[in-house]
This record gives sequence, structure tokens and C-alpha cells, in this order.
Amino acid sequence: MHHFNYQSGELYCENVPVRQIAARVGTPFYLYSAATLEHHFRVFETSFQGFPHLVCFAVKANANLAILRLFARLGAGADIVSGGELHRALAAGVDPHRIVYSGVGKRPEEIKAALQAGILSFNLESSQELEAVNRLAGRLNLKAPASLRINPDIDARTHPYISTGLKKNKFGIDLERSLEDYRRAQTLPNLEVVGVACHIGSQITEVAPFVEALERLKELIWRLEELGIAIRYLDLGGGLGIQYDQEEPPHPREYGQEILNHLKGLDVTLILEPGRVLVGNAGILVTRVLYTKERETKHFIIVDAGMNDLARPSLYGSYHAICPVVQQPRPLVTASLVGPICESGDFLAKDREMVAFKPRDLVAVMSAGAYGFSMSSNYNARPRVAEILVHDRDFYVIRKRETYRQLTRGESIPEFLK
Repeated sequence: MHHFNYQSGELYCENVPVRQIAARVGTPFYLYSAATLEHHFRVFETSFQGFPHLVCFAVKANANLAILRLFARLGAGADIVSGGELHRALAAGVDPHRIVYSGVGKRPEEIKAALQAGILSFNLESSQELEAVNRLAGRLNLKAPASLRINPDIDARTHPYISTGLKKNKFGIDLERSLEDYRRAQTLPNLEVVGVACHIGSQITEVAPFVEALERLKELIWRLEELGIAIRYLDLGGGLGIQYDQEEPPHPREYGQEILNHLKGLDVTLILEPGRVLVGNAGILVTRVLYTKERETKHFIIVDAGMNDLARPSLYGSYHAICPVVQQPRPLVTASLVGPICESGDFLAKDREMVAFKPRDLVAVMSAGAYGFSMSSNYNARPRVAEILVHDRDFYVIRKRETYRQLTRGESIPEFLK
């Protein structure tokens, strides 16, 4: 469910015409609906009522301060994977005691910052990281709360680039050797073992892989209890998918009920790390047609947004619905919607049936709220686009469009070249 809809043939975000925003801020831009973000969070959070739980939004999905602030005001924590994401979460007002820190390559200065902030837990991903966090915590005379991220060797049946729970993936500690690492963690003076964590992938459209992973983690928790290692938190990660095209992912309530059914007998607080499911369908990318080009066997519609703005189609072959901002009586054509980037892989939709757009038409690339701006770049020296948040009848620029001057900020020409 989202708050993008047509009224009299014109696309609105909540109660604001998208065309009106484009006229004010220019294109391309990302556009988010506050009502959709809030609705998605409330539906997800209430799906786990009756069991102690904490919802930590996956900052990597969309790191804009305004969106992090919106979720924080609703009681969300944050799932972070870098020092920069820690900085953003804290700047947005996220309670540090609701922050969990995952990621295979935490640098010493990032670990130190998280320790000083007083986060809820580090999700540690290797034996060496275990030692590093203990050493750094000791230097600060602190005790680091730690969970081990387990790789349960589960096939999440998703795109291989976003599968994270198989043995061949770089993430987590093998289930078989985790007992050894837990025993080692118990002996380290500046670590406090608090939990078990896992994350098996992203855009998962079935409940079964989550349940399979949960069952393996339950067995581990019971074995740890036999060793006298008490577990307070079970972090099941994120990964619940959304509908981009014909997918039929489970509703969060269905997902929540299945998870709760398999938590019986465990005295833990459940931590969840939703990202895409909260923001994916709450945002769109708005772009304008520059030119059209016809060849004997191909029809191209060239727009002012490219793969640097939305990388998912080029990176994963991902599907995003392509919709006109203003509906007009136009025929359908089979075309590729492409950008201005100097790569043949620069497309937002490839060989797809769509409206026969004309120059100056506005185009909405749907379901772009997750991994859209957060994966964008300055490739081809293109300034990153603006981000806009709609709240009922008003819209707010929550990130200004970059300027050319900002593209060279921080760079310098050494003296020998002057």
C-alpha cells in the first residue's frame, strides 16, 4: 500500500501533484511519502505484538536524515554497517541503545565511535573481529555488547548479489565453528555476549527461508544455554521483499505470525532489521524525457536520470514500473528507457512495453525508495539529485540537489602542477 495515485489523470503523492513538485525543484528527484513510510512502519511493528521486540531500520536502504528521524519518532532503532551510518543515525536522533552494528569490515575508528556512543550491540562477523573489538573496548575501559552473526547456510532464493546467508557468502561465522567463538568471547574481559544474529539476504519473497534460519538459531541458543552462555537478543536481520512486478511476498503480518509461532519457548528479545519493506514502495524517482530515438529494431526514450541515480536495473537487472506523471492518450511501444551515462548498461527499463513518451514528458520510476539514492554516485561528474518528502498537502526538500561546485569540494591541485 502506498500514497501514489492518479487523480483526474495526474499522479499525486498524497495530496500534492507530482508535476507541481517537478516545476519547483527540477528533475530528476527522489520523492517520498511520509504517510506511506509511517503506515509501513506501524504495520510491520504491530506484526510482532505480544513478543518483546525491537525494530531497527536498515539505514543502508535509505539514509536520509529526515526519513531516519521519522522512523526514530515512531520508536525505531537503526541497523548500521559503517561509521557514516552511525553518524547519520545519531544526527537523526536515533537512541544509541537501539542501534545494532553489522558488517564484515568495521574499522578501528568506527568501532571506537560506536563504543563511545553506547550502542546496543555489535554483530561480530569473524574471530579476528571478536579480538579487535575486545582490544579496542579495553583501551577505552569499556565493555562491548556483542552478538555473533551466524551464517546458517540458508538459500534465500534471491538474487545472488543480495544473498548473504550461504557458506560461499562473505558474511557471518559458520554455524559449526560458532560455539568455539562463543566460548572464546566468554573469556575476553572487555566483551559481554548478549545475542545471536543472522541475515540471510534481501528481497526475499517467501517465509520459509526465515523460518529455516530461525530453527537453526534456536538450536544454537539452546546449546549455548547448556554451556552457561545466556542469550538476551535474537537478531533475525531483515530481507523481507516487496512487490516490484509480479512478486507475491508475504504480508508483514503473515511473516510476523510465522516467526512468532517458531519463537515459543525462547526467552529473548527479537531484533528485526527491515529496510526495503518499509521504504521501497514509499518512494519514486521522477525524471524528464529529453529525446526519443528510433532505430530499425530499437526504440529509445532518453531521460535525464541515469544509472548513477538508480543503479538497481543496471546492477541487478531489477524491474521498476514506468508510469507517466500525466496520463495522455498515447500508444504503447516496446522501448528502452535510458539515461545520459556513457555506458550501454545505463538503463532504467529495457525492451519494455510502455507509453510512447515524448520530449518534456515527466516519468515516474516506481518502487525506488530503497537502495535508490543510497546507492547513487557522481559517475560522469553528475551532481546527485534532490530528495523530496511529502506530508499531506506540503512538500519539503530534505536534500538539496548537488551543485557543480560541490563536485570538486575537498579536491586540490598540488603545487607542482600549478
